Amino acid sequence: MASRAVLVAIGVNDQGERVVLGVDVADKELESSWRAFMRSLVEGGLRGVQLAISDAHEGLRQSIQAVFNGVSGQGCYVHFTRNVLSHCPSRPRAS
Repeated sequence: MASRAVLVAIGVNDQGERVVLGVDVADKELESSWRAFMRSLVEGGLRGVQLAISDAHEGLRQSIQAVFNGVSGQGCYVHFTRNVLSHCPSRPRAS
């Protein structure tokens, strides 16, 4: 069985509710896959993107800038927390 990437975009509407904007399956999580996925969202009517929150995947970040030119970007809180914790000892140190 081949490994595949599931690309998901979630937005927040004017009422503050989360909405699944799109889902796609790609052969790999490449910049070209993300770019095609985001373009399909725009072609489907997505407008007014003001902020994109993502992990640090470089291809994803490049795609956001290419498709949603000038949109502000922010790192995902979950990935930020994981990165911080990866630099902490896994158990408390004895004093």
